Amino acid sequence: MTYEDLLKEADSHELITKEKPLCAYDGRIKGKRIAIRKDLSESAKKCVLAEELGHYYTTAGNILDQNDDLSRKQELRARIWAYDKMIGLTGIINAYRHGCRTLYDVAEYLEVTESFLSEALGQYKRKYGTHVTLDHYVILFEPSLGVLEIKSP
Repeated sequence: MTYEDLLKEADSHELITKEKPLCAYDGRIKGKRIAIRKDLSESAKKCVLAEELGHYYTTAGNILDQNDDLSRKQELRARIWAYDKMIGLTGIINAYRHGCRTLYDVAEYLEVTESFLSEALGQYKRKYGTHVTLDHYVILFEPSLGVLEIKSP
């Protein structure tokens, strides 16, 4: 999914997305308006817009106070939505099948930042533990990202 695809998705929900010279945040959603910091790389804008869409779909109210437990939970829910939208277990498998073997390669293939990928992998490890099986693949999260194909006998 490209940045342009995410912009179209936002537009389909009548969200107005603008790139602006933000200082305090990389992105922000308020009502039907999304602001993205304009000096970010294309892949960073994509990650930020995915998270802001995650807020649109999953959160309610003002969650800027991250000292509040409910606000932190809503922030995490939006991030998980973005991780699943931009990466997901299937994306990790597709990157492996495409020949990606390093985090840098996987991030490049998925067109996300390495930090976004690393955060997603940390979340997947918290959710699934050290590994997860999907279709005919085992995705390892420890000691580092790895994918093993399970061959049929």
